Amino acid sequence: MKPIPLQEHPYPVELTILSFGIGNVEEVNELIKRYGLEEDLEHVIIPIHDKDGHTKRCYLLKRRFMRIVYPGEYYVDYPLAEVIEATVRYPDLLLSDALYLMHKESGTGYEGVPVDKEVREQSDRGEK
Repeated sequence: MKPIPLQEHPYPVELTILSFGIGNVEEVNELIKRYGLEEDLEHVIIPIHDKDGHTKRCYLLKRRFMRIVYPGEYYVDYPLAEVIEATVRYPDLLLSDALYLMHKESGTGYEGVPVDKEVREQSDRGEK
């Protein structure tokens, strides 16, 4: 998937985001069960443990996609299931970097999407 320039989008970004409803409910529910996550009516709640052992919570809105806007006025809409998976697997990274690594590992990379140089170099060397 290649990023889409914002100028080519037919609707304002805010309207597009508001129009999304939750997508593949079964896939999201399976991830919630697999990782022992919490949820409420509007959020998937991911507990994240920091280096000191404290637990923080990451609240993700239950929407079909999460849009990440990159420098250069590009954006990519990622499915909620991918966002959950990336957040659980790489809680210490920026979401954009975590998604990059996840797609690189699976061989479905998003070409042209910017990512932190250090993360890309580590990924190229096979490090996490």
